[in-house]
Amino acid sequence: MSKDAQVKSAAAVIVDHFGSGRVAQYFECFAPDADFIFYTHTERIVSRIAYVELWKTWENEMGFKVLGCASTNQNVRLIDENNAIFTHDVASEIQTNDGTDTVLERETIVFTFKDDKWVAVHEHLSPRT
Repeated sequence: MSKDAQVKSAAAVIVDHFGSGRVAQYFECFAPDADFIFYTHTERIVSRIAYVELWKTWENEMGFKVLGCASTNQNVRLIDENNAIFTHDVASEIQTNDGTDTVLERETIVFTFKDDKWVAVHEHLSPRT
């Protein structure tokens, strides 16, 4: 399998876990020192555990739950043999105490090849209109 295909496969696993509500498995796709930038959050999230804690806050305070996620317009840019940038458009079905909504976003995930697998080390979300 080509490196492009490997990165797309790693991204597909993230999307599948996220969209299927498998939260623990979703977080395991990210390196412990991964960081996250979300337009819906005022600060950079500096680690996977910090994101886990934020997620728990969303669940407890907003009734947050992911009902589904679809990925389109995928692109892989290999930086070198061990680093890649994956971009795509996502449509996520989200449930909160306010009801259900479809959220359209553009996402960048930076992957590094570590311990014989592609691991996400950075995620950045932007709104898509």
